Amino acid sequence: MAFKINHELPSPDVLKELIPMDEESKQKKAIRDEQIKDIFTGKSDKFILIVGPCSADNPETVVEYVHRLKAIEDKVSDKILIIPRVYTNKPRTTGDGYKGMLHQPDPNEPSDLLSGIIAIRKMHLRIVQETGLSAADEMLYPNNRDYLDDLLSYEAVGARSVENQQHRLVASGADIPVGMKNPTSGDFSVMLNSVTAAQHPHNFIHRLYDVETTGNPLAHTILRGGVDKFGTAIPNYHYEDLIRLLDAYKKADLKNPAVIVDCNHYNSGKKYKEQIRIAKEVLHSRKYNPELKNLVKGLMIESYLEEGRQEIGEDMVPGKSITDPCLGWDDTEQLIYEIYEKC
Repeated sequence: MAFKINHELPSPDVLKELIPMDEESKQKKAIRDEQIKDIFTGKSDKFILIVGPCSADNPETVVEYVHRLKAIEDKVSDKILIIPRVYTNKPRTTGDGYKGMLHQPDPNEPSDLLSGIIAIRKMHLRIVQETGLSAADEMLYPNNRDYLDDLLSYEAVGARSVENQQHRLVASGADIPVGMKNPTSGDFSVMLNSVTAAQHPHNFIHRLYDVETTGNPLAHTILRGGVDKFGTAIPNYHYEDLIRLLDAYKKADLKNPAVIVDCNHYNSGKKYKEQIRIAKEVLHSRKYNPELKNLVKGLMIESYLEEGRQEIGEDMVPGKSITDPCLGWDDTEQLIYEIYEKC
């Protein structure tokens, strides 16, 4: 077989013993989890902002960024709940390119998965300990989520993964909200089928164990735009798209109907500055239609310390994306305050 074993990796239980979560952080996260759950179940009308870099590439700049988010959340927490977007593994359309901190703790060095799982756990733990904000990550590899499951307060299943059976089954066992993105085709039925699967109980193999899940009532949808057969971006954040999703939810037997609108990716055509306009349009749609206000629970925004993106190299600008381009901090701060006034 064309496999070479580099390291035998520690199990999630062993890694958690080596890098344990302290009791104070557990209490902070428990409070956060309950607050987020209340938003998805309708007990709270706070608005969620999942905001952060396209990819978490450097622990120091990511933690600095989350500290800045914390300072803003202290001012807007009566209306907004901020979840830092800390994505430590990245899907690659062609298989090439930077695959995230899980693979490369240092983007300029070769892949090192053993160092990677240690680095991402330490970073997520630092975020909770230093800021009290537990983060969101992407469930790219379902078997790997156990390394972080005690630290995360939100997970997203990406457009390329949402049709995968293992992602759906594992999401059914999560005790935090899991957002199912529409696939790259933009098909709503695929996305809603994934939510249905995640909300139901299952019995399957996970990490060599025979496991059972109870179903995740907090599984929900994420709209991120799609592409047509020619690869042209087709956004799905407009009022008509939200109404179509609302009608589809009404026909489905699903708990806690909810959607998060991803302002970047194919909704913006990867024109990162468009996120500002898109966020405002979604807020206008919510204000115009009370049913949409109940359905649209929040926004996802790609943002970092510096705007735009850069290539990986020796002289990289700290806090500037090395994957998709992001809003810079000044625009992010202003946008959050504008969302606070309008949500």
